[in-house]
Amino acid sequence: MGYLRKVEYKIIQKDSYKIIRNCSGCGCKATYINTRKFRVNANGKYLDIWLIYQCEKCKHTYNLSIYERIKVTDISKFEYDKFLMNDLQFALDYGKNKQLFLKNKADIDWESIDYYIIGDDMEFKQGDYITVCNSQQLKIRTDKLVANILHISRSKAKLLEKDGTIEIMYNYFEGIIEILIKRELI
Repeated sequence: MGYLRKVEYKIIQKDSYKIIRNCSGCGCKATYINTRKFRVNANGKYLDIWLIYQCEKCKHTYNLSIYERIKVTDISKFEYDKFLMNDLQFALDYGKNKQLFLKNKADIDWESIDYYIIGDDMEFKQGDYITVCNSQQLKIRTDKLVANILHISRSKAKLLEKDGTIEIMYNYFEGIIEILIKRELI
């Protein structure tokens, strides 16, 4: 089948991941947010660098490890200065680095991820092929994503997939979601 149009979208994460962890201040599980500040500790010729997270309720802190016991010579002057200056964009970038959270075994709050979708706002027809790049592999409900792009309700999106009007395919390794509109949307 030939496609009428191939339309591309991209999912962009707005803010840092939030962490769910036990808070000794609150005495229960709590949500920790990125303070956008770093803690740098020098011990002789070694450095430890953390991104500071803070409990939303009681302000108790948690240090998310970026570097542990690295030699001062193993980090660039540019990067080191960014840590010392608490560069906001640098802290935001580290707060979106999923590998950093995996390395620290931090429990990401997937329900609170704020994102937006970049792409053309248009009416779709039979034969349209939509690709959505989710390079950060955010855990987003497919029905919610399809509903946002097609400007329909989530229940309608589920129904369209169930009755074969749209077909949704996943490529998890590349972070791509493909939507093929097989019949006219009603």
